[in-house]
Amino acid sequence: MNLLDTLLRCVAVLIVFLVFPLIIGQTEHKVMAHMQGRLGPMYAGGFHGWAQLVADGVKFAQKEDVVPLDADRRVFQAAPVVALLPYLIVLLLVPVGPNGFVGQAVDAGLFFVLAVMGIGVLGSLMAGWASANKFSLLGGLRTAAQLMSYELPMLLAAASVAMAAGTLSLPGIVDAFHWWWVPWQLIGAFVFFTAGLAELQRPPFDMPVADSEIIFGAYTEYTGLRFAFFLLSEFAGILVICALTTVLFLGGWHGPLPESLGWLWTLLKTFALAFVVIWLRVTYPRLREDQLMRFAWTCLIPLALLQLAITGVVKVAIS
Repeated sequence: MNLLDTLLRCVAVLIVFLVFPLIIGQTEHKVMAHMQGRLGPMYAGGFHGWAQLVADGVKFAQKEDVVPLDADRRVFQAAPVVALLPYLIVLLLVPVGPNGFVGQAVDAGLFFVLAVMGIGVLGSLMAGWASANKFSLLGGLRTAAQLMSYELPMLLAAASVAMAAGTLSLPGIVDAFHWWWVPWQLIGAFVFFTAGLAELQRPPFDMPVADSEIIFGAYTEYTGLRFAFFLLSEFAGILVICALTTVLFLGGWHGPLPESLGWLWTLLKTFALAFVVIWLRVTYPRLREDQLMRFAWTCLIPLALLQLAITGVVKVAIS
């Protein structure tokens, strides 16, 4: 039974990993179409553009898979996998509901999740370095600078929640949650969510893939399904960041719904945050490289340190 239970959990996580990012991608098409008056995504297939996602998939599958002559072939081909798989591993550890509703509970789950998410960004670095293209190399270097800048505030914000809960276990953090944590950890939630968007290179933090300057950054030389894997990793990253923000700062399955429906409450919070991610894309312009770095070091890191100080004071006062 243990083996069967493990197999079922892995299959369930794999299905979520294959379906939910596509739902987020389809939602992005529709939300952007409504907000920006784009007619194309609303007509594909007839009713409300239902076939847009199918058309995109067919388009990527039909494109020729090209590897540049001077590229480092093995690294070039491995980069999309390195960018995508870490998010699948992270989903295994995200608790969706109470009573063991998680792929795999790990005592140091928060530490493990943040470490694995850092590996995913290496896919962009590998793609930029191996493409033998100056634009791709520049995009990879921008990715490295952005990763170094935004990883620190993200870790500090997560450390604040771990300090408050007294555990690194993700289910343990949700179990320790109280409603008054929301205003108490609000600064940390903002820092964590914003730094997560920057690590995903989502607008307005998409300077490493600035199409108006460096074509498409580290992904310039990619075509067909390999390029689709990078897009899928972006949507999978949105799912993971929103789910982690829900678990760490919004109480996970805690809410007005019965405990048996806690998983539904977690999903509602996660997709509400995913809508915010899409909303930000169509609202704010791209930051310049210097603005992007300055925002991390002069804004997010001081805020994360302030959140740690507040958490320490409150913990001492409660004790």
